[in-house]
Amino acid sequence: KLTDAFIVGEVARGRITHPGLEHLEWEATVQAMEPERLFSFSWRPHATDPDVDYSADPQTLVEFKLEATPNGTRLVISESGFSALPDDSRVDAFRRNADGWEAQTKNIAAYVES
Repeated sequence: KLTDAFIVGEVARGRITHPGLEHLEWEATVQAMEPERLFSFSWRPHATDPDVDYSADPQTLVEFKLEATPNGTRLVISESGFSALPDDSRVDAFRRNADGWEAQTKNIAAYVES
């Protein structure tokens, strides 16, 4: 069960396998977990240099919300907090994440449709 894998307030980590980013470790803090309704985490989307300490930098909040609809279920993915990121990385982080969430949305759709 997903709720057994993630605990609110705990940090989740894992190796990134996306081509070109294999040198990075994904790290996020679980913020909310409500089965069949909400999963959210905070992270530092601009933390792309493994030799830099980003621990004092602000984080963004990613939310996955499930909503019942007459035809099934709607998934809403949002990420907020970009305005708090350092000026030199804000635009790049937003652009990369917009592209990344578009790709992940397609992955989720393909999974659901299979």
